[in-house]
Amino acid sequence: MNQLRAISVESIPRAIAKAERYRLLNEPRCAESICRDILAVDAKNQDAIKILILAITDQFSSFADRMGVRERKEDVESLLSHLPDEYARRYYTGVMLERWGKGLLGVKCDSSTVLDMLERAMVEYEAADKLADPVNQDAVLRWNTCVRLIARYELKSKPQEPVIHLEAFDDEVPYR
Repeated sequence: MNQLRAISVESIPRAIAKAERYRLLNEPRCAESICRDILAVDAKNQDAIKILILAITDQFSSFADRMGVRERKEDVESLLSHLPDEYARRYYTGVMLERWGKGLLGVKCDSSTVLDMLERAMVEYEAADKLADPVNQDAVLRWNTCVRLIARYELKSKPQEPVIHLEAFDDEVPYR
């Protein structure tokens, strides 16, 4: 049986560049594989963790119709805990939620569910922006993307069920 082979620690910078390239070529599975090879020899490599998060979330739209996105979301959540700072954890959590929402758009999911995902992403982006350097506007750019998606698809919350206050009916008839 074929077995995985370990890469050398010295090859990691080149492997990182290759993983980024595969992501840009819309080959997230190849990028994911490379990142897993890197993490097998350097489990704390922050670049590999971030690229792996992006590569997995790149695939959310293709998993949404098979409901495999939940398992992949758990993979990403596990990776998020390995990020070194609060900014990165909040920013990449926002990316995960945004991409999950966009994946649900592709399967004609209930608009209020998609809206909820995008609004949760926006909460994470807002928190990340407060922690970011003034020159780092990545969270603002992602926030704006969410706002535009909500507007473009006219996403709305479910109307709330009306609350009936029985004490308003003062006709002395017992409630059944």
